[in-house]
Amino acid sequence: MFALLTIDFNRIAIVELGVAAVLVTTMLAMHYFLSPFQVIVGRFADKYPIAGYRRTPIMIVSGLVSSLLFVALPTVAEAMGAGSVGAIIIGFTLFVVFGISMAALGDSYHALIAEVTTERSRSTVISVVWIFAILSTIFAAVVMNAVRPEYTPEAMQTLYNLSPPIVMGTILLGILGMERRLKAHEIEAAQERAKQVTPEGNPLSAAYQLLQENPETRGFFIFILVSIFAIFLQDNILEVFGAEVFGMSVAETTRFQPTWGGGVLLGMLVMGAASAFVSIDKKKMAITGCIGTAVGMGVLALAALLQLDVVILPSLFIMGIFTGMFNVGSLSMMMDMTVEGATGLYMGLWGVAQAFGTGISSISSGALHTSLIGSGLVAPQSAYGMIFLFEAFCLVAAGVVLSRVSIQRFRESHGIGVKQEDLTRAMEVGSTA
Repeated sequence: MFALLTIDFNRIAIVELGVAAVLVTTMLAMHYFLSPFQVIVGRFADKYPIAGYRRTPIMIVSGLVSSLLFVALPTVAEAMGAGSVGAIIIGFTLFVVFGISMAALGDSYHALIAEVTTERSRSTVISVVWIFAILSTIFAAVVMNAVRPEYTPEAMQTLYNLSPPIVMGTILLGILGMERRLKAHEIEAAQERAKQVTPEGNPLSAAYQLLQENPETRGFFIFILVSIFAIFLQDNILEVFGAEVFGMSVAETTRFQPTWGGGVLLGMLVMGAASAFVSIDKKKMAITGCIGTAVGMGVLALAALLQLDVVILPSLFIMGIFTGMFNVGSLSMMMDMTVEGATGLYMGLWGVAQAFGTGISSISSGALHTSLIGSGLVAPQSAYGMIFLFEAFCLVAAGVVLSRVSIQRFRESHGIGVKQEDLTRAMEVGSTA
């Protein structure tokens, strides 16, 4: 679904149909700011399992709703291109429903991974999941080109009609039998546990209260928000940087994202494989990923300031490797920073931090470009150098914040004891309590 939106829908709507870019990009970004629904859905699922299942029903329903919306998108896009105000309203409505569905789906599948994996296997599982998520985008692009090599309204409709069977097929294959059904007494125990470990009130107020009262929760939320913001601030302006500073062609700047993405895949693959055989401290992994990515950003800043185009691709590859390490470490910590009875609520909270970090970075990148370069205030090479150094600073700051967060203190704040072997292993790897 995301491949269709970010590779196909945006191009067709803006270029072929002539829809204003700001309308399309705003629609595509809406799901980031609907992420608070992750907290609501997670809290509901923790307290009120459906037929004994907390995650499976929500994933099936949200997948079905979101995939069915794609059947209507070609018609809506064509009407938007014709200038229909009603179609624009319908388009925004569809993307609101899509954003809520994605919030429900995202919280549920992260919570499911947390509940069906052990702390030891979690890093490897996350690596596999994310590697295949990235590879699925490549596969989706192949399918798009095969089904609809050239744009026509009919061909676009045929392509988008494939969404429900593909989405529901993969969801059912992936999750049926994965979650254990809770018995009646287990549901009662889960509901009681949910009341004990989280504040009373509606899900959003409960999440806000957790951020206010628990320093470990607040610190980890800040870490996710700042680190994601810093990593993805360059995402929308990277190719523009190559053109404005070095006069690179489209073909040359098109190599930027694959180079970075290849590094991310390699970093996740290596860390996932290593975690399968050796116990690796997840906090150290995430902090190392932050610092390494910051170094790559620093090299990129020097490339801008000193006009060193030869170091761009190597710095992007280095950034990618350490970002892959960051992904494995931080995602594993997200799942460790949950408690039984409130897994969905906490995964929703971390999901909000991720989404807000990505959404704010998307808006900020354009704002920085317009205010610094578009206004003529700063020369492009200096402006990009400042932006990349700012990203590096934010990543180092995020690493410092994470260094002060303790999973042990988080668990103790919820009355969860830590096993002696966990303490011994923590001392062996030099973790700070």
